Amino acid sequence: MGKDSGIKPIAQNRKAYHDYFVLEKLEAGIELFGTEVKSVRAGKINLKDSWCFVKDGEMFVNGMHISPYEHGNIFNRDPLRTKRLLLHKREIRRLYAQVKQEGLALVPLSVYFKNGRAKVEIGLCKGKKLYDKRETAAKKDAQRSIERNLRR
Repeated sequence: MGKDSGIKPIAQNRKAYHDYFVLEKLEAGIELFGTEVKSVRAGKINLKDSWCFVKDGEMFVNGMHISPYEHGNIFNRDPLRTKRLLLHKREIRRLYAQVKQEGLALVPLSVYFKNGRAKVEIGLCKGKKLYDKRETAAKKDAQRSIERNLRR
């Protein structure tokens, strides 16, 4: 009985796929307080303008909005507070080196529960230029029109 099994998706950052090329994905735990966990379980989370950074050998996510739990009281936290991510030290060092040398960005792509624990999927991303965004949108439109014609 104990723990939940499997993966339960909570939120996706679709804007990240529009603005960046995702070169690598990795999973990290996230340090949350009790009322924040309840809000995340209710799906009250927004990843739209969030990003990750490394400070003093620890990785943090900034801009991730977790709405206050409606049944919470004094234990509710600031919705936009900086949250710590749980990664191994060597992973943090490797990612920090790539971000500094190659000018890449660390962007949260999704939040989900895995075996009852909150996880964040982080992407090592390279920014798209405007013409790349147009090209991607044109490909999606072409694929959508092909699928519509096949259904008819």
